[in-house]
Amino acid sequence: MTRKQKRLSLIAAGVGFVAAAVLLVLFAFGQAVAYFYVPGDLQAAHVAPGTRIRLGGLVANGSVERGSGMTVRFDVTDTRVTVPVRYTGILPDLFREGQGVVAEGVMSDQGTFLADTVLAKHDETYMPKDVADRLKAQGVSLGGKETIR
Repeated sequence: MTRKQKRLSLIAAGVGFVAAAVLLVLFAFGQAVAYFYVPGDLQAAHVAPGTRIRLGGLVANGSVERGSGMTVRFDVTDTRVTVPVRYTGILPDLFREGQGVVAEGVMSDQGTFLADTVLAKHDETYMPKDVADRLKAQGVSLGGKETIR
C-alpha cells in the first residue's frame, strides 16, 4: 500500500466515523422530539396514535375526575376544542381547573391523550409561552393576568 493509499484510507475511515456519529445523534434527537399542539391544532393535524407530543391549553372547568389509585382524568381545552387526558401519577401542586397546563405523552386509539408528564404553571401570573401564544392566536382572551416570560 502506497503512502497516498494509506492517507486516503485514513481519511475514509475518519469520514465514516463522523457519519456514524451524526446518524446516532440524529436518531437520538428523533426519539426525543415532541411537537407542541393545542387541542385545535391537534384535531386538525390528525396525529397518529402512539406519536409522542406535547399538549397545552387550559384545564377545563369541572373536568377533573380522580379515579382509582393515582389515575386522574381531565380535559385540556383551547375553548374551542377539548381533548380528554388521562394521567397516572402525582399532579403538580399548582394544577387546577381553568389554569394553563402542558402535558407530554401519546394519543391513544380512542382519542384520549395518555400523559406521562404534566406541567402546571409555576406561579399565579405565568402561562407557558407556547400555550399563551397559541391561545391568543386563536382569539382566546386570557384576561390580561398572564405574564409571558
